Amino acid sequence: MDPLTLIMLAVLAVLIFFMFRNSRKRQAEMRDLQSKVVPGAKVMTNFGLYGTILSIDEDENQVELEANPGTVLSLHRQTIARVVDPVVSDEVAAETTEGEPEFGERVDDVPSDEKPDAKKSDD
Repeated sequence: MDPLTLIMLAVLAVLIFFMFRNSRKRQAEMRDLQSKVVPGAKVMTNFGLYGTILSIDEDENQVELEANPGTVLSLHRQTIARVVDPVVSDEVAAETTEGEPEFGERVDDVPSDEKPDAKKSDD
């Protein structure tokens, strides 16, 4: 066997390894998502609709989703893209804001490195 054939077989083996790894990751993510999809959960669909799950029909693979109060939609279970995370409580938010300022946030009492009476040279 020549070296080029060995290299081609090695590349093929690596590609097959990554294909199996990716499919296992996707399956694990889907199992995790399906375990979070329960009545009362706030979700987002593949087409960007947010709502709350009212009921799930396992036999028909349908979900009753309330988009607005009084508006109930019947969707296929696989159209649920993700479960929307709950809003962070005020106590947790206060703990995270004590450190560095966020991007774009103004901070008034930041010490400056320059002295106000120092002149810059025009060189």
